[in-house]
Amino acid sequence: MAEAFARARSDQDVEVTSAGLDAAPLHPMAIKVMAEVGVDLSKAKPKKLGDLSDMDFDVVITLCRDVVDQLPVLPGFPATVHWDLNPPGEVEGKEDVVLQAFRQSRDEVKRLVDDFFDRGYQAALQFARECEGMLLDNVSDGILAHDLSRRVFHFNKAAEEITGYKREEIIGKDCHDVFPGRLCGGKCLFCEDPVPSGPGSVKREIDINTKGGERRTVDSTLRMMTDVDGRDIGVLLSFHDVTRERALARRVGEINQFSGIIGHDQKMLEIYDLIRDLADTDVPVLIQGESGTGKELVAAAIHNEGLRGNKLFVPINCGALPESLLESELFGHVKGAFTGAIRDKKGRFELADGGTIFLDEIGDISPTMQVKLMRVLQEGTFERVGSETTIKVNVRVISATNKDLHEEIADGRFRDDLYYRLSVVPLWLPPLRDRRTDIPLIAEHILKLALKDRTQGGVVISPSAMDALLSYSWPGNVRELQNWLQFALVKCKGAEILPEHFPPMRTPVAGTGSSRRRRKLDLSSVREAIRATDGNKLEAAKRLGVSRATLYRFLEDVDL
Repeated sequence: MAEAFARARSDQDVEVTSAGLDAAPLHPMAIKVMAEVGVDLSKAKPKKLGDLSDMDFDVVITLCRDVVDQLPVLPGFPATVHWDLNPPGEVEGKEDVVLQAFRQSRDEVKRLVDDFFDRGYQAALQFARECEGMLLDNVSDGILAHDLSRRVFHFNKAAEEITGYKREEIIGKDCHDVFPGRLCGGKCLFCEDPVPSGPGSVKREIDINTKGGERRTVDSTLRMMTDVDGRDIGVLLSFHDVTRERALARRVGEINQFSGIIGHDQKMLEIYDLIRDLADTDVPVLIQGESGTGKELVAAAIHNEGLRGNKLFVPINCGALPESLLESELFGHVKGAFTGAIRDKKGRFELADGGTIFLDEIGDISPTMQVKLMRVLQEGTFERVGSETTIKVNVRVISATNKDLHEEIADGRFRDDLYYRLSVVPLWLPPLRDRRTDIPLIAEHILKLALKDRTQGGVVISPSAMDALLSYSWPGNVRELQNWLQFALVKCKGAEILPEHFPPMRTPVAGTGSSRRRRKLDLSSVREAIRATDGNKLEAAKRLGVSRATLYRFLEDVDL
């Protein structure tokens, strides 16, 4: 009835439609009372609200209270008007009583429709809608909003420009179905954790892929939206493109960390870029580097930044287990497979299904285990120990070793076919001695974390102690640096760590052997460091990976 009266009053450029929670047939009395005023509804085909998901609405008018409580978030997030009428179909009694109830409803609906058009409500709502659309389409931030089923109902012009997708391709669709690899790069906050309700928001920098396949970095803010009654109705994501700013920051060395990895040395910046590239793929990666360089951190970063970031990252140290236990850990076992197997147990590959398994110290596994691992990599299948049932998994494999696998292959200890399966993309982590500019950053980060668990207050590293850290060769890399600082916190009773607080047998002495490796300075790098630190020579020395005294001596010899 309401649709028929509204169609008779609306302009040609206004589209009117009606729908119910269910597409129930019209009540015979509704057809009869509308025929009395010259409107034929006998051929009308009622629609269901769920069938209108691809339409964009400006105004929604609800007629009954029970619809208000179940009204979904519609595309365009339209303004809503509630008329709260009594449903005439619920009236019981003789036919003339029911007929009279439908006549009263018909007349009330017509009055309200006439008021909507005659008294300026429609014009006011339309004007407000146009203003809202103009504002949202002229902000520089992209805005995407979806309901609790991830169905997108708003996508502004800035979002189109940043992502390359048109509004009509997005509205009414599940955002996971529209964006390959997901707009959020596989790290869907809406799926992982509850989004804070009310004024709270989650801020995060993410890499996205545009429709054309271009990677962009966006700074995003996610918050839950609520209706006038305080109920959660959907999620609002605002984002702006910071790709150029981040690229510039990498070029001038202003990126200090990435996905939990600390460092701004040029070698680390190149690794950050490689991790971003690897995150978009599922290819196996072999991470090589000395012990203590952070291979597991890099493996976790590849996982977390990629499409599997919302699935499990399952690490296992292959070198720490004998062959019999390693097979059970990797592939699982069934009850009674061996002494002590008192129940069925899933292996790491099974636990990592859909996610990533990290095989640390892969160079230490036996030839027998190499053969079994080869099958999993080729076919994605295995059997639990003691079982004949084949299990199929979808797992990304990242492995790591501190051994030279080429030497292991030459000596017959490692299969070359397994090496090429694991090392589709090789990644080499530099030792700490080759990225000394990162030592101050890493040391201060380790110290900050260590102080959280202690009663000591603001302990800092003295310039002389930092000079000692910068002078040491670090055969144990970051792990050894961590041990040094933990040792120093035990010895230090004041507010400043001094050289004598470091392990006594390993404190470096100037000029003795390879432990004293001074970094060579050049005029260009010094100028850049001083510019980047606004003339603070202590901070500049830290960036350059030298002591303050070394920088001062260099400055005395040049005209800067």
